[in-house]
Amino acid sequence: MRSRISWWALMCLLLLVLPTEAAPEAASAQVNDEKAQQTIDSLEKPLYSAFTERYILDEIKQLRIDVERNRAQFTKELAEREMSLSDRAVTYATDTVTYFFYLIAAGSSILVLIGWNSLRDIKEKTHSMANEQVSKLVTEYEKRLKVLEKELRKKTADINENRIEIEKTQELHSLWLKAAQDHIPSNKINIYDQILALNPQDCEALTYKADAVLELAEPQWASNLCHQALAIDPDNSHAFYQLACAQTAMGYHEEAIQSLRETLKRSEHYREEIENDPALRPLREANALDELLSPQSIKDQL
Repeated sequence: MRSRISWWALMCLLLLVLPTEAAPEAASAQVNDEKAQQTIDSLEKPLYSAFTERYILDEIKQLRIDVERNRAQFTKELAEREMSLSDRAVTYATDTVTYFFYLIAAGSSILVLIGWNSLRDIKEKTHSMANEQVSKLVTEYEKRLKVLEKELRKKTADINENRIEIEKTQELHSLWLKAAQDHIPSNKINIYDQILALNPQDCEALTYKADAVLELAEPQWASNLCHQALAIDPDNSHAFYQLACAQTAMGYHEEAIQSLRETLKRSEHYREEIENDPALRPLREANALDELLSPQSIKDQL
């Protein structure tokens, strides 16, 4: 333990012995460090004594004392500067308030000189002017708020209508999908009734319901549904086609041929269905469709 302290003391002593004037310079300090290291490496036995250790310890103690003294001095100077800044700030604030009151007094004197008799008149006129301006602003903003409120109510109503319409459209879409997936006529009729409850003017729902009713062998009911659809849309080709099927089932062949002719006038896509639909088999067996489907008839319709 004493050997370690002695080596450390020797290094400190060598650092103190080095010239202090060259310490600020980095190059000189590096040279001195190298010399000190060479000196230490060349030692063959410990170089120390009680006097040397005591001297080094005293120097270290003195360094600590100097550091504490410098710290106390720095703290004192910092506190003094902060006090000085505080005094300046207070002085500046005081002067500013004083000058402000001077300006108010000068302004009041000028106002008195130009015809206002007292501070009470100044106060009353100021209040009246302020109230007048505030009233104008309040009136203007009330008008703007009423306009905004009216627009917001209108937009809110439009949003609610759109929301209801979207919900209705989604429900109709789901019902149509459900009807397309169901193969039981009675179930389809119930679904089409739900669609018509949401949209009574839906011609497609009426015509598809007439198709399902025909599957239940109810041609009169189907005919009524087709007439309802044609009352809504007189050019609905699907309604004419379903009406022709219902009239064929009731034995009204001439009326059925006329309905098919109206169908083909509006859409040629039904020609293949007319040729193959089982519901129109009685017309094909009676050769009632030959004239309607003949090439000459097609040319006339074109």
